[in-house]
Amino acid sequence: MEVLLSADSKRRLSDALGQAQRIGMLGQGSLDVLVERSLGFVKSIPEGTRDLIDLGSGGGDPGLVIAESCPKLSVTLVDRRAKRTDLLSRLVGRLGLADRVEVIEADVALLPRLRPGQLWDVVTCRGFGSPAYTAAHASHLLRLGGCMLVSEPPESNGDRWRIPEVESLGLFIEAVENGVARLVKKN
Repeated sequence: MEVLLSADSKRRLSDALGQAQRIGMLGQGSLDVLVERSLGFVKSIPEGTRDLIDLGSGGGDPGLVIAESCPKLSVTLVDRRAKRTDLLSRLVGRLGLADRVEVIEADVALLPRLRPGQLWDVVTCRGFGSPAYTAAHASHLLRLGGCMLVSEPPESNGDRWRIPEVESLGLFIEAVENGVARLVKKN
């Protein structure tokens, strides 16, 4: 997906993410680097995507960056900690995204029961868990043909996703680009 992030948007994102960083919800690294890394997710979103769910949204990386960068996308941010979802709700309002960004406080394992039948085009996550654990939770939230985008360590070629536990869930690695693995749900 093309990245549409103006200088004003980058400033507003840095201010919002800076608030999350100051209270310990994001690491102490450069916010510019964090935004650039999150833009790797944006670049990996397939054209035509209508909705996206970010699992373990924490302080807003990459969920808020995606929401700010993709004005036509409906985004759901999920975290199990009330302190984080409270902050995310405030930041969504401050960024003027409340009309198309929903924040849910829930454990991702409970989402299929909380939202029976609801599926998304894309599931994103960063540092969420092992490949098998991540795939097990993401696969139940994806439409057929949808994709899971997950951050990858440097030098990764996606081999860690080529395991029976992931492929048995219908998720198959398609590419690793911009530090993000893209897995497609084929069945």
